[in-house]
Amino acid sequence: MKYMNLSITEIHEKLKNGEVTSEELISESLELTHIVQEKCNAFVTIFDDAKKENDTDSLLSGIPYGIKDNYSTKGALTTGSSNTLRDYIPFFDATAVSKLSSLGAIPVNKTAMDEFGLGGTGTTGATGVQRNPWDLTRMCAGSSSGSAAAVAAGVYPYALGSDTGDSIRKPAAFCGIVGYKPTYGMISRYGLFPFASSLDHCGVLTRYVRDAAIVVDAIKGIDEADMTSWDSSHIHLNDDLNADVSGKKLFYIKELCDLANYQNATEELKAHLNNFHETLKICKNLGMQVDEVSIDPKLIRAIPSVYQVISCAEATSNLSNLTGLIFGPRGEGDNYLEMMKDHRTKGFSPLIKRRLVIGSYVLQTQNQERYFKNAQRARRLIVDAIKEQFKKYDAMVSPVSTGPAKLLDGSVDMLNEDTLALEDQLQIGNFGGFPSITIPNGFINDLPVGINITGECFEDQKVLNIAYALESSMDYKGQIAPLIGGDK
Repeated sequence: MKYMNLSITEIHEKLKNGEVTSEELISESLELTHIVQEKCNAFVTIFDDAKKENDTDSLLSGIPYGIKDNYSTKGALTTGSSNTLRDYIPFFDATAVSKLSSLGAIPVNKTAMDEFGLGGTGTTGATGVQRNPWDLTRMCAGSSSGSAAAVAAGVYPYALGSDTGDSIRKPAAFCGIVGYKPTYGMISRYGLFPFASSLDHCGVLTRYVRDAAIVVDAIKGIDEADMTSWDSSHIHLNDDLNADVSGKKLFYIKELCDLANYQNATEELKAHLNNFHETLKICKNLGMQVDEVSIDPKLIRAIPSVYQVISCAEATSNLSNLTGLIFGPRGEGDNYLEMMKDHRTKGFSPLIKRRLVIGSYVLQTQNQERYFKNAQRARRLIVDAIKEQFKKYDAMVSPVSTGPAKLLDGSVDMLNEDTLALEDQLQIGNFGGFPSITIPNGFINDLPVGINITGECFEDQKVLNIAYALESSMDYKGQIAPLIGGDK
């Protein structure tokens, strides 16, 4: 029996009943780790000496999990999948990691990612490309690509991820699993490598909505080391998970979800939007009201550009400490300027360098008003438009991406202008700090696709309950990719 295929609660019960030991779970997870590494290249570091450190009453005690490589791990290599930190070993744990350790959870690997999270394909990290366990010729999306691949392949029931634009939720959709980004600040970001601080969220990838609730319950909470964190002690996501959503009101954006808006729609996009509208029928059968609403098309089309300007600007600032002088491999040169230039030129991937150039440009004094400040204004208008809808509706629903995972062959970090807003619309959740979850809702050409539920800030319970009810009404939960014997 493969115990790692089970849910957290199922594994916990088998540990309690003595059917399996933590040591056996670790052994199974590590064996699967090496198989998935060979096929998907999903990991930066594998902890072959992983062992149980302490035993607690927590549901997570004794159960293996994965940590995205931008979470600081004391005494363990933490690179952000970048050559600029290829030998960096922190002296402290990220708050989320520390909380899991205190509960007896057992990390067995650090998962690969797009370099510092600045990519959406899983192809830009220093250790190479992450491949989708449903089809090795396809991408996982990013940046939480390794975490998504590992959970989808059954290496363990959950892994930590981070989400700045859609970096948990889109990989979850492409890999047929659950990806949950809570309200901004619900989980402390202390020890998470910063990408764009006003957009960054910690979160989790699982195969069940309940598992996502369990993990976030364990790692959420106010943290004096993160001034953006807030007291969520009154929120009990797992205990209050409820599939009774009768009377809830959902909306979707016409400008994104109406096929008539896409003149050159591919067959995959047509199938995906049709699948989305079929899922909306399930929502109605559950007693929820579902309405189509219009949002100013100018705001919808602005989403990708706003994200690029703000995220690149903040990344330029946050990554300015990577000089090769304080930590990381030293660059070569006759003075510190030459050493910094050499270090950053050789250490960063082309995508990172391109985004840092954009960030530097929009932050220049003569450009700030036209680009950076205008992007901030547009962000506020987009958020206000969505919050206006949240006064009338409990959540927004949307398809994730334009279909299933894209082919790796010839892929670049560029998108079709005709569908750019649909590809990037999950960034709305980061603009507003909204709780947002992606769950599987079917297959297209034997590849999984996802649906997203996003709600008002601090209403995580409502968002999870809607996702839980929808998950309970469909067959697409707990699925394991066929890579190592799974079956949809």
